[in-house]
Amino acid sequence: MSRRVRRPFDRAALAAAGLVVAVVLCSAGVADAQETTTTAPAATAVGGTVKVEGKALEGVRIVVTDTANRTVGEVRTDSEGVWTVPVPRAGAYRITLDTKTLPAGVRLRDPDRRRLEVQVQGGRTRFVLFGLTRGDGGGDGSGTSVPGTGAGSGTGGARAGGLSLGDRLARAAVNGLLFGLIIAVTAIGLSLIFGTTGLVNFAHGELVAFGAVAAWFLNVRGLHIGPLAGPRLQLVLAALVAVALGGALGAGLDRGIWRPLRRRRTGRFQMMVISIGLSIAARQGLLIWFGSGSPKYRDYGLQRAWRFGPVAITPRDLAVIAISVVVLVGVAVMLRSTRLGKAMRAVADNPDLASSSGINVPRVILLVWVLGGALAAGGGVLQGSATSVNYLMGFNLLLLMFAGVILGGLGTAYGAMAGSIVVGLATELSAVFIKPELKTVAALAVLIGVLLVRPQGLLGSRERVA
Repeated sequence: MSRRVRRPFDRAALAAAGLVVAVVLCSAGVADAQETTTTAPAATAVGGTVKVEGKALEGVRIVVTDTANRTVGEVRTDSEGVWTVPVPRAGAYRITLDTKTLPAGVRLRDPDRRRLEVQVQGGRTRFVLFGLTRGDGGGDGSGTSVPGTGAGSGTGGARAGGLSLGDRLARAAVNGLLFGLIIAVTAIGLSLIFGTTGLVNFAHGELVAFGAVAAWFLNVRGLHIGPLAGPRLQLVLAALVAVALGGALGAGLDRGIWRPLRRRRTGRFQMMVISIGLSIAARQGLLIWFGSGSPKYRDYGLQRAWRFGPVAITPRDLAVIAISVVVLVGVAVMLRSTRLGKAMRAVADNPDLASSSGINVPRVILLVWVLGGALAAGGGVLQGSATSVNYLMGFNLLLLMFAGVILGGLGTAYGAMAGSIVVGLATELSAVFIKPELKTVAALAVLIGVLLVRPQGLLGSRERVA
């Protein structure tokens, strides 16, 4: 009887995975953000966007030199404030903003950060941001966006163009809350999967990137099926479709890979190694499908920041915070009040006891994968909205997701939420006092410090090992 009930779910999972594969194959022939074919080698370059208060600045001169002070190239920003300079090879380069070309009333928040030195990797574009403000000291420059967008973040460093320490801490706290909530949305699925199956899934970051990339294609390119070209979807609709595709992909991964391995009683260490290989393969697949660029979504790109005292935040970022809070509260209510949530918690506590009490454990695990894939894809869209879309964005977030899950307590969804927010705040607040490139180290230092005092994590429970 249980097998007869389970088959429709298995077939649905396989059909959903087939739908995801079809969408990927149909979009694989679409050019990437630089209007080049996906088979062409990726360019090595530096680039960025020059904005102040969400408004793009056109005609700003950018000069790129090597370490020997030889000019590699110079460019002026276009009508959207975007600039890109190809460089001949990987290595260190200096990027200088010509302040004489800034519009009247616009200046650097920190005059000493007119020239930035960055490391560029081969085949990738290194994005550089200059923190700008209005002449009266107000306004939010391009450096107040979510971290991870490149060098020159305006919230980092010991100085911030005359702002007081309290103002800088307030701005960093808002950025940290935004970043932490995004990490929390992506990390819940990672925690639930570990809690119900014991799998440390290193491929979870690629589910995040998949959601962002799928939404970008639907929003910017539209879905192409042979000679037919579908309409470009508004970002909200594209995000909903991407979330559904992420859930379908999660179901397909469980039904096609992880359930057969569990039936063969494959060890957890071996499954972790398999997830690492799957992560590498999926990352390269995203590179072929999407390319190495870091474009933005078509909607909500240029917005004027709203000012709340020393803090300036765009309506888009406020919407991201609100959506993240709603999602986290919804997941918490589901786990606490619904039959599915109680079944998930029962399976996480003791799968054998849950099975003997009548719970269909394989079905619950399948639904956990659906939920985890959907949340990861949704978190990817939120991160892509706040910054930009890149095939490495999930991989770059993976370490912080693990930090949030471990800090909150392994296997607990509530702990993943709390730990991720702490990690986000620690990352951004530390950038007020140290170089922005080192802020991830500060977050990991907080993780180590908390675990030394409370080894089970913030919301974890003590367990007797021996």
